[in-house]
Amino acid sequence: MQRTCAVRPDHPLAPHTLHIIGMFISFEGIDGSGKTTQLFRLARILRERGREVVTVREPGGTRLGESIRTLLLEPESGICPRSELLLFCAARAQLVEDVIRPALGRGAAVLADRFIDSTTAYQIGARALPFPGGPEALHGFTTGGLLPDRTLWFDVSPQIARMRRGDAERDRIEREVDGFFERVAAEYRLLAGEAASRIVRIDADQDEDAVEQQVSVALSRFSA
Repeated sequence: MQRTCAVRPDHPLAPHTLHIIGMFISFEGIDGSGKTTQLFRLARILRERGREVVTVREPGGTRLGESIRTLLLEPESGICPRSELLLFCAARAQLVEDVIRPALGRGAAVLADRFIDSTTAYQIGARALPFPGGPEALHGFTTGGLLPDRTLWFDVSPQIARMRRGDAERDRIEREVDGFFERVAAEYRLLAGEAASRIVRIDADQDEDAVEQQVSVALSRFSA
């Protein structure tokens, strides 16, 4: 499978010059980090360049996944941490089987709004729920060994993220206290250190255009 990511040499920071074929990129960060906005910006850019782009979100993206999403995010669901962890993994396994692997197999660019690192940061790390064998064993079984080619981690302070979320109705996880999101952010920092060849930190405290430029630079450095 051909995988390329190149930026025109006469304008190395211009996002409209990105060429991505058959590549899997995940977007990570706490709620309010702006990752979803940047995912759709990149998707638009790639489609304007004639690329097939498949965007997915977690949990969701399949009939099973969307049903699980409803259960997981319902404020009154009363889901315990172990159930939460396993439900996220079930939704991911179905998404990989039904959507991600087929898309990569035909050369599409897959942009995922969350993937395995969210589970490590939120369910395993912030909820202090160690998994026997470690996260790698869990994720390897869930995805059949599939990893993103590149992960963009949108690092934002919990205070700025909260302001961005505003007074909109919040789901069960978004209703967590600031301390929870601080623990999630700390887990992402650990992950970025452990998987530095895959995870790129994006300073998401900046405005949308400045963040988009960082995304462009991060991907321009990557070719596979």
